[in-house]
Amino acid sequence: MKEREMIELLLQKNEKGMDELIIHYGALMRYIIAPILPNKQDQEDCLSKIAMQVWKKIDKFDSQRGSWNAWLTAISRNYALNYKRSNKDYSSIEEIESDISSSDLSPEEQMIRQERLSAVNRALQSMSSQDRTLFYRKYYYFQSISRIASEMGMTERAVEEKLYRIKKQLRKMLGGN
Repeated sequence: MKEREMIELLLQKNEKGMDELIIHYGALMRYIIAPILPNKQDQEDCLSKIAMQVWKKIDKFDSQRGSWNAWLTAISRNYALNYKRSNKDYSSIEEIESDISSSDLSPEEQMIRQERLSAVNRALQSMSSQDRTLFYRKYYYFQSISRIASEMGMTERAVEEKLYRIKKQLRKMLGGN
């Protein structure tokens, strides 16, 4: 089944769409949540809750703003982080939303935040594909150094050194020390 057909089924609230989501994208969602939730039972519980989030929020998916994989990845990551926080008995859980704006910020603060985000994105886009991949895997998907090294065919030391250089390069590009 094609991605568009599955999305249409989900939009129509057809349960076959949910089945297709798990069949075709369950592995991706597990890949995203595994570094955040190492316990297998937590992963499975979180996966089912993510699927329900997709079911509830499918009407918010806009292919003009980004790809299906990016949207699904963001929901999976954010929900897994919230799940982890909620299971650590945090007294005040703030949900991480998929969009970057927050109603608590003033318009000026939102603009500054958006400008900073744009600057970081421009800096990351100017880097090589491998550097970007390393950065995202470590700091966005929270993957371990050993996992990144084994999956990218590098030594752990090489990954650590590369990440150090990437952070140093980003600080320089963004005007930091």
